[in-house]
Amino acid sequence: MKKRLRLTAGFILSTVVAVWVLLVAGIPEAQAEYGDVVINNYADKAGMRPAVFPHWFHRIRFACKVCHADLGFKFKAGGNEITMAKIIDGQFCGACHNGEIAWSVENCNMCHSGIPGTPTQIHNSTQTGLVYAPKAAAPGLSEGNTAGSPDQGAQSKPSAPSEAAPGKKRR
Repeated sequence: MKKRLRLTAGFILSTVVAVWVLLVAGIPEAQAEYGDVVINNYADKAGMRPAVFPHWFHRIRFACKVCHADLGFKFKAGGNEITMAKIIDGQFCGACHNGEIAWSVENCNMCHSGIPGTPTQIHNSTQTGLVYAPKAAAPGLSEGNTAGSPDQGAQSKPSAPSEAAPGKKRR
């Protein structure tokens, strides 16, 4: 009985300390991590923060086909017309985020945690760096020529590496 009481008291004390640390240090703001999908097709226009989809968190739990075949997600960030109405209706994210399998839509900040103005993209991917021109003009681009900027929806692909001269090995 005393051992159980000590364990309970220890648990309560550690919980109180953890809450105190979070209150004093502040709760860190959620942010997109490498490989997360930032979805901002409609969020900025609606005055909401972009949704951040933690792709690998879901991927380690489910096979690709669960979302991309069974639920109809396209293999392209921003390729679906996802709206909150569709999610509430049980489509896309709403198939699982219905309050029974996973949390429901009442917890807005659980998904809408992106930085306002972030375009729909796979966060920090190599492709994102190649597709979207930075705010400042890249070398060779004038102010008005921002090929591949998210506003224009252009998709550029990296060029193939040049072939090494015959007889020379590539490093």
